[in-house]
Amino acid sequence: MNKKQKKVLYRILATVIIVAIYKLIPVDEESLPGALLYLVPYLLIGYDILIKAVKGISRKQVFDENFLMAVATVGAYGLRDYLEATAVMLFYQIGELFQSYAVGKSRKSISALMDIRPDYANIEVDGQLEQVDPYDVAIGQTIVIQPGERVPLDGIIIKGSSSLNTAALTGESKPRDVAEGDEIISGCINNEGILHVQTTRDFEGSTVSKILDLVENASSLKSRSENFISRFAHYYTPAVCFSALALAALPPLFNLITGKPADVAVWLYRALSFLVISCPCALVISIPLSFFAGLGGASRQGILIKGSNYLETLSQVKCVVFDKTGTITKGVFEVTGVHNCPIDRQQMLQYAALAECHSSHPIARSIIAASGSDPDESRVEDVKEYSGHGVVALVDGHQVVVGNHKLMQQLNVDYRECQDDVGTVIHVAVDGQYCGHLLIADVIKENARQAIEKLHEIGVSSTIMLTGDDERVAASVAEQVSIRNYRASLLPQQKVEEVEKILKDESGKVAFVGDGINDAPVLTRCDIGIAMGAMGSDAAIEAADVVLMDDDLLKIAKSVKISRKCLRIVYENIIFAIGVKLICLLLGALGITNMWAAIFADVGVMVIAVLNAIRALFVREV
Repeated sequence: MNKKQKKVLYRILATVIIVAIYKLIPVDEESLPGALLYLVPYLLIGYDILIKAVKGISRKQVFDENFLMAVATVGAYGLRDYLEATAVMLFYQIGELFQSYAVGKSRKSISALMDIRPDYANIEVDGQLEQVDPYDVAIGQTIVIQPGERVPLDGIIIKGSSSLNTAALTGESKPRDVAEGDEIISGCINNEGILHVQTTRDFEGSTVSKILDLVENASSLKSRSENFISRFAHYYTPAVCFSALALAALPPLFNLITGKPADVAVWLYRALSFLVISCPCALVISIPLSFFAGLGGASRQGILIKGSNYLETLSQVKCVVFDKTGTITKGVFEVTGVHNCPIDRQQMLQYAALAECHSSHPIARSIIAASGSDPDESRVEDVKEYSGHGVVALVDGHQVVVGNHKLMQQLNVDYRECQDDVGTVIHVAVDGQYCGHLLIADVIKENARQAIEKLHEIGVSSTIMLTGDDERVAASVAEQVSIRNYRASLLPQQKVEEVEKILKDESGKVAFVGDGINDAPVLTRCDIGIAMGAMGSDAAIEAADVVLMDDDLLKIAKSVKISRKCLRIVYENIIFAIGVKLICLLLGALGITNMWAAIFADVGVMVIAVLNAIRALFVREV
């Protein structure tokens, strides 16, 4: 509990004690001294509300909960209902204190898990470790991470091995083993050995900075439900103020006209109770808190959702479209066969590796790995890439073509179809002569089939895979992971065209899951873009609305369940708060309830709604 909350608590306790003393003495509430004595606890507990109400009026922002509380309690005091006036302020402050404490606890809970910002980085100077600000470490510089320290920057391990605690990033409690040559991302904790890491990003571009930026800015993007509540409160508060004024004035006026007793005090009391009941703070507080808790609960699971508007859209997803490579599959390719090769097998691999040496595509990397040595880039010139088809380059003065059958057809090379196992077929030609083809296979992620089945279980009606691979590969992968529809042999721009068709055909919201640079346009175009955060490209992560920090496909279904739970809580709070208030407003206007019931309708509903909202913070396993 912070100082401000403690101060309010002390005021609440002091007010209760003073009122209890007045009741024990007792104080004559009908006398002037009694009225002055009750003014002490009333001002003690409510002075800040009165000050805020006056400030709101001076700023022409009249109709808020402070104004409603001030008018209702001052009116009650004027009717000599001193205890009720004080009680309204007292219970309102208790509700506000509870709400402040609950929100603070939920924020601390999230902040503790997302407290991944490193304080320093170790660099070696003259054989001694020196702590420097992570902002001052340049790309390519070597840092030293000791056991128990947080990884300050992204990089590659050049010396040492250890295990990493990645819970704060991925929600995964199992340590990740790393060794020399492995990539390492900032925000993890080094559990064991000393690691020497060559940085690949500066601090602003590192994983930890991006995560913190996503979490900090998530609440700025409001959902339609939040915007509705803001608009609702904007019109609702003035409406109830004028309704209360009409309730106080019109019935006595009608009684006077008809010759009946005016009963001004009775109708004024009902109008004041009406004002207390009508305070919309339960909605104004609990709805944003529900979304905040939902975003926080997701981030604790390694699911970063960039705003409550995306959380709301995610709950409506009925179709999930997947990229194949790096999303359904690991993106770890291996050359599993060299076929129809009229020249030396190793020479053909060398030619292919040299032609692909400038590419970072996983297939290119697998060809280079299969060649057995790092290619000498000085032997390569005039590299021309055919997007989605392959590459043409001059290697030692020879034209080398490496690509799929479409590239061979385009360049009029007489190629041979591969009749063997399913995989990606890469043809190779040198100086226009066909030199055989490579069969390259990707590895499907272990939980891919389970993830697709989970999506179907939770009501996602359609799953579709888009891939640049040929029909055979696409059909095989789709069958293995239980995806119902697929589109094969697509160029990057054709993926966007396919998504456009899917968006027109599907009745619900469409999500796309991808990881590569060429997925960025599709991620942006879909209703919801979901990116693989651990191995995905920066462009994909920037374009996406949701980032899975550990590339776990099961978390797609979990993110949908989190969003649906959050929206369910939001609707529960809206229906409950408005329903109770409408009933109490009607009863108050008819004189059936008094100001004590009004206090419950305001403070009680707010407390219950806040408690319900905090449930969104807790996430069960899928």
